[in-house]
Amino acid sequence: MGSRNWRERCENKLTTASEALRLVRRGCSVFIGSGAAVPQLLVTELSNMSSELANVKLIHGLTLALTPNTESEYGDLFRHDALFIGAEVRDAVCQGRADYTPVFLSEVPALFASQRMHLDVALIQVTPPDNDGFCSYGVSVDVVKAAAESARHVVAEVNPRMPRTLGDAFIHVDQIAAMVENDAPLPELRFPPPDEVTLKIGRNVAGLVEDGATIQMGISRIARSIAPFLEDKKDLGVHTELVSDWIVDLMQKGVVTNARKTVDPKKVVTSFCLGSQRLYDFVDRNRAFEFRPCDYTNDPSIISQQDNMVAINSALEIDLTGQVCSDSLGQVFYSGLGGQVDFIRGAARSKGGKPIIALPSTAAGGVMSRIVPALSSGAGVMITRGDVYYVVTEYGVAYLHGKNVRERVLALISIAHPKFRAQLLEEAKANQYIYGDQLMPVGIYPSELETRVTFRGESVFFRPVKAIDESMMQDFFYSLSDRSVYQRYFSALRAMPHQTVQTMTTIDYEWEMAIVGVVHREGRERIIAVGRYGLMGEGSDAAEMAFTVRDDWQNIGIGTFLLRYLAAIARQRGVCAFTAEILENNGPMLSILNNADHPLECVYDAGVYIATMRLDEDGSNPGSG
Repeated sequence: MGSRNWRERCENKLTTASEALRLVRRGCSVFIGSGAAVPQLLVTELSNMSSELANVKLIHGLTLALTPNTESEYGDLFRHDALFIGAEVRDAVCQGRADYTPVFLSEVPALFASQRMHLDVALIQVTPPDNDGFCSYGVSVDVVKAAAESARHVVAEVNPRMPRTLGDAFIHVDQIAAMVENDAPLPELRFPPPDEVTLKIGRNVAGLVEDGATIQMGISRIARSIAPFLEDKKDLGVHTELVSDWIVDLMQKGVVTNARKTVDPKKVVTSFCLGSQRLYDFVDRNRAFEFRPCDYTNDPSIISQQDNMVAINSALEIDLTGQVCSDSLGQVFYSGLGGQVDFIRGAARSKGGKPIIALPSTAAGGVMSRIVPALSSGAGVMITRGDVYYVVTEYGVAYLHGKNVRERVLALISIAHPKFRAQLLEEAKANQYIYGDQLMPVGIYPSELETRVTFRGESVFFRPVKAIDESMMQDFFYSLSDRSVYQRYFSALRAMPHQTVQTMTTIDYEWEMAIVGVVHREGRERIIAVGRYGLMGEGSDAAEMAFTVRDDWQNIGIGTFLLRYLAAIARQRGVCAFTAEILENNGPMLSILNNADHPLECVYDAGVYIATMRLDEDGSNPGSG
């Protein structure tokens, strides 16, 4: 096939929109290109010739600028079948004037290829052909490539402004039945700047992303809010179904290098992009990008091969047991299945992977909680209880996978909006999800107090205690020797029941603080140290303090660290003094206090030292007694 021959054949295929659309006949099934690659001239002309048509089915995914054929006047002429519901067709679907086909994005190409969803004509938008006669699908390869390869006829709108994207992103002019030239800007998708809530969510999500991770994000406001908090990360990779403007900044700042990707290293792999002209210019002929069909980008088996895969998706609501709804508001369809489940399940099976659901804690201007006792009537379960891992709101992170229902309830209530927590707790009690006497998580979890410190070569994660730590706290108690228990509680306690331990884990962070040291061993987290203080009364600037370290972690500096860290936290919160009661045979505790950074006074009374440490003064004091 010589270049001269294809050029001649191409010239013979160039025609007007009206002539090209004569391939569309009554009763046809017509595919329309996706996202910003909607062939706008062809769609407009299709509306203009509506009087010549009847019962034409329009099949498409997420689209921009597709409104002409969704109006009620076209009801007997065109019937939309949306594979994903965008703003352009949402009203029509809700009013019964259009259809919605729930299907995972990864399965759409097979749906076309098998002819289970038959396509007579595919209307697509492409770049002008290169020297070998190949046109690029541009900003949308996703399901467009599969549609073009499966349809009986392909009509292409050739736009010189379409970015020429690389990868598995080409169609030869010989596969196109008719070509229509149209020089027009691509529609842009813009979001308002992130608000305070989405920025807090972004910060919390970014805290889960480690250096070298490969990420998947979308086009939501939450995705945009995450990007600024990723700028201190190193060597991130991207494998996603779509990218938006966030990718430009992260690549230009050297954050996204794709250097550590397990699959497709050195490449951003995506199936389409939506955003501003800046984004479209950035992907044009950019060899760092590889655009692939969504049966590749969204294949869970491929996603799972990517080590440290972090899939970040949003949701509309989640119930207290962990069921996630993302595609409907009750019985009203809102979006679609898309690729969320593909990436959640793929990331779950990735070595070091993290599937994340991020959502604001409230909806409807703050009058409704998105964390609910039960999903709304008719709501679809997108992510099952067994598939959910991380849930993130502006109030923190809840890890649910492998947790029982009681633990899930407490974790989700702790990241719900504070004004809804009491109601959620009562509903959970009524459903017998939790103990009838369960205390309510109070206040906002102070994530800024999280830190990591290495002892004898192992990282220990120090963080404020959470209500969900009850089981871990019991395990910690039962791991202590009888001697350690007696030195901490001044009695030979044999049990740590729920009624007692919940007062240690469900605390008001304003009045008291408990820092736990956590290590990850043998597939699970374990508490190896606890330090706490509590104000001695309302208006008091003094607090009682105590800390305990598991026997096999003692004498390596953890107690000293806990004392210093608690003292620093307390000073910031206006506490001027620590007091502690210490048995006379608790030499390690006395040694730590005597070598502290603050003046210490000790009074001896019947085998017990009453120690007072002034936090508002610096300088070590050997103490007395």
